[in-house]
Amino acid sequence: MKHFKTSFLYLIKVHALGLIVLTLLRLGLFVVGQHFLGKEAIGDLPLQATAFVRGLWFDNVIACYLLLLPLFVALVGYEMGYLGRRLLVPITRFMQIMWGVVIFISAADIPYFLYFFKHLNASIWNWAEYGATGMGMIFGEPSYYPPLAVFIVLLVMFVMLTNRFMRKAVARHFHLSLKHRIWGGCIGLILIGLCIFGIRGRVGYNPIKVSAAYYCEDAFLNQLGVNPTFNLLTSTLDEFRPENRELHLMDTDEAIRNISQYYGWNEAVSLSSPNKENKKNVVLILMESMSAHLMERFGNKGHLTPFLDSLAQQSLFFTNCYSAGIHTNHGIFSTLYSFPALMGRNMMKGTDIPHYEGLPTELQRNGYRTMFFMTHESQYDNMNAFLRTNGYDEIFSQEDYPAEKVANSFGVQDDFLFSYALDRLNEKSSSPFFATLLTISNHPPYVLPEWFDAKNKDDEKAIVEYADHSIRRFFEAASHCSWYKNTIFILLGDHGKLIEKADNEMPESYNHIPLIIYSPGIKPAEIDGWATQMDVQRTVLSLLGMDSRLKNFSVDLLSQPRPCAVYTADDVMGARCNGHLYIYRPATKQEFMYHDGMLTHQRDTTFQHLRTILFSHLQTMQALVKKH
Repeated sequence: MKHFKTSFLYLIKVHALGLIVLTLLRLGLFVVGQHFLGKEAIGDLPLQATAFVRGLWFDNVIACYLLLLPLFVALVGYEMGYLGRRLLVPITRFMQIMWGVVIFISAADIPYFLYFFKHLNASIWNWAEYGATGMGMIFGEPSYYPPLAVFIVLLVMFVMLTNRFMRKAVARHFHLSLKHRIWGGCIGLILIGLCIFGIRGRVGYNPIKVSAAYYCEDAFLNQLGVNPTFNLLTSTLDEFRPENRELHLMDTDEAIRNISQYYGWNEAVSLSSPNKENKKNVVLILMESMSAHLMERFGNKGHLTPFLDSLAQQSLFFTNCYSAGIHTNHGIFSTLYSFPALMGRNMMKGTDIPHYEGLPTELQRNGYRTMFFMTHESQYDNMNAFLRTNGYDEIFSQEDYPAEKVANSFGVQDDFLFSYALDRLNEKSSSPFFATLLTISNHPPYVLPEWFDAKNKDDEKAIVEYADHSIRRFFEAASHCSWYKNTIFILLGDHGKLIEKADNEMPESYNHIPLIIYSPGIKPAEIDGWATQMDVQRTVLSLLGMDSRLKNFSVDLLSQPRPCAVYTADDVMGARCNGHLYIYRPATKQEFMYHDGMLTHQRDTTFQHLRTILFSHLQTMQALVKKH
């Protein structure tokens, strides 16, 4: 049995080494993510240690997947009396490659988690077709460098140690008695059985699920135990399962009835009046990652957005506005066409592009020249095809800009975008226009122009200063244009970003965005009612004097404030109002309820109402998409 013990001990050593490496990476995430810990969890070492125990549990599931094939091959080799280099070298290379992938995913997950407050999931495949842009984002963003360096160091260490383990385990041809073959075969089968059990992760009918990592009331510790590779694989598999591609939140007919009543869909549909005199121009600025929590008005002490703060005081300023999702495609789709984000799905992708009625189509129908300005390539997220199909006459993108102005993989910087757009608007000012400008600078990798002197030395704060400054310069230049006084400007975030601590499973700063509507002729007011990106359409059309009754999810915030805000973040959805926040994760059927920031398990009538509204929105949206 000597050869059996030596060879199988070698596989166990590799298995254990992999678990140690993943634990070190989890420790790294824990250290750099200390600011996510809630007050109750700080200093509670047993509570924190539980996350690592559960993390080891999930890590072992992935490790057993990687061990199963080598274990079987080694058993066959043992029974044949050969465990030489020709057998062990391929096994070793297989494990080194597969473990290299797992280690890379866990290392790459650290900056991803710090930015999104969630592990790598199936939503990243939305970026897969943009390989050059994705690589440019990773290798152009300094925050990715330390995890990449850690990955290289750990991988080199892993390869060196596994090679050393292998050399000690190599055994050429040897003779086995029948007794040793039987004993070795039985023990090997037991080990394979234990490995399969490790893959399932638990006793019972169903294998381990992500929900097994959740054990306390601290959102960070609950997620810390999830293995990034496990999360990525399971979420990807869920995407491919027909039953999971559709939401099953409630009866679809009931959901449609609720939404029809809520938005008055049963009323007669009328289109905008086509011959309005003195039509105002409309300029919509979607600000990349502009969380409301970056503004001084919402308590930020960094003086990052002096212009937006001052403009808010001269405008219709909606203090409780929320983005539909946490990605730019969600912000574009929801703001322009007034539909909720359908979880992690990108509604602009696909070769079969449905026609959506929304703000661009309404204004186009009323004689407006419609234009969309972006910093990057027009093919990104299928924007060119989608936007041209849905109400835009002209698309301006990286293909139209001088090559020397391209700053990184996401194209030109904000100040050039505004300058270029201003020239085009002056050219089109003879007729009413609707222009949408999508900024990018507040998205990593951050690139600050040499001429900009930021007060903050931290790039993540300095870039917000620059984004705010670029908008100021645009307004100052536009104020000298003939069309300025006859224009309505709408400024809002395409989504937010994580600011300081994560307060729950759906950090508020990621969806809470500023919504500012400014025009020289509009009386300033601060409006505290609930609002979403979906409401931009009907509110703007109301300001233009146009009556639109399209069947979407928009309300006129000036006459019909929302009772609550609903939004999503890839694999979770939420609804909030008056101190209540209801969160639901469809994949695991988990729900989290917060009242005044504290987790509660008492579902009162408000939580029940939020749940019904939230489910009705998403279930109805899915039905509409299904029917094109």
